[in-house]
Amino acid sequence: MIKRKILALSLLVALFSCKKSEENTPANPSGWDMLETPVESSLRGLSPLTGEIAWASGSNGVWLRTIDGGKSWDHGVVAGLDTVDFRSIHAFDAMTAIVVSAGQPAVIYKTKDGGESWDLKHQENEFAFLDGISFASSSRGFVVGDPAHGKWTIIQTANQGNTWYHIDSLPEAVEGEAAFAASSTSLFAKGNQLWLGSGGTESNLHFSKDQGVSWEKYSTPFVQGESSQGIFSLAGMGDGEIVGVGGDYLNEEMQEGTAGIFVTATKEWIIPQQGPGGYRSGVVYFPKQKCLIAVGPSGSDYSTDRGLNWQPISDEGFHAVKMSHEDGSIWASGAKGKIAKLSY
Repeated sequence: MIKRKILALSLLVALFSCKKSEENTPANPSGWDMLETPVESSLRGLSPLTGEIAWASGSNGVWLRTIDGGKSWDHGVVAGLDTVDFRSIHAFDAMTAIVVSAGQPAVIYKTKDGGESWDLKHQENEFAFLDGISFASSSRGFVVGDPAHGKWTIIQTANQGNTWYHIDSLPEAVEGEAAFAASSTSLFAKGNQLWLGSGGTESNLHFSKDQGVSWEKYSTPFVQGESSQGIFSLAGMGDGEIVGVGGDYLNEEMQEGTAGIFVTATKEWIIPQQGPGGYRSGVVYFPKQKCLIAVGPSGSDYSTDRGLNWQPISDEGFHAVKMSHEDGSIWASGAKGKIAKLSY
C-alpha cells in the first residue's frame, strides 16, 4: 500500500514537472497579423502601450492612434506639417505623445488631447538631423541626432518632453560617422545608461553609464565604411547584454555583419552563428517569451537563444518593431501605412 502511494505521488510529481516545463517553454512566433490603416505614409515611428492602444507616425507629417487593437484608427497631420517625416514617436498614454522629425525642420511636438492639437516643444538648428528617441524612465528621455562639428547631438527631457536641453558632455564622432533613423532605435536608454549605435565610415557603440556625463566607445563587427552601413537598432536583454542589428540598406540580402551581441562584463562582441536573413532596421527583446524579434524591408526573424541563432518569421517587410509598455504585445510598422501585431 505504501509503495503504491509512493509510486502514485512520483507519477503526480513527474506529470506536474512536465506540465510546468511545457508552460515555461517559449513559443515561437507564427507570423504577423496585418492591421488595416487609413494612411499610405511610410511609418517608422511606433509606440504601442498595450495590445489595444498604440501610436505611430511617419512621412507626410502623419500620426495615427488606435485604442481598440487596430480595428479603427484616429489619424491626422501634426500641426499641418505635411512635408515633414516624423520618424520617432513616444506615447505616454492614450491621450499624450511626442513626435520627433527626421530632416528639416528638426522639431519636437507634443499632444495631450489624443492628437487633436500639437504644440511645438523644441526646434534644433537648420543643419540638425534627428535620428531617434528613447526614454530611460517614465519622465526622462533622450533624442539623438547626427554629429555636428565632431560631436554627437543628444538632447534630453526630464518632464515628459515639455522642455529639452543638450546633455553637458557630448560624445565625439569621427568624420562620416552617423546614426540611422530607419526605425528611430539606434539609441537605447535604460536607467542611467545610454547606448548609441552608429554607422557610416565607422560603426561604433557609444556607452554612457551616467546619463551622458562620461562616454566610452567600442568598435563593432558590423559591416561599415559606407554611408549605408552599420548599426541601425539596439535593444537591451538584461544581464548587461545589448543586441544590435543593421547591415547595408542598399544591399538588403547581405547577411554578413548584420547582427551582434555586446557583453558589458567582458566588453566583447559575440557574433551570431546564424544571423538574420539580411539587412534589419529594427530589433526588440520580448522577455516573456525569451525571444528577440528583428525586422527589415526584406523580412523578419526571431531568436530564442539571445541572438546566437536567427530563424525567419516571414518575408513581410517592416521598418520598426516595438513591444508594448504593459502587456508585452509586439507591434511592427512599415511602408504604405503597414502595421501588424506578432502572433504566437
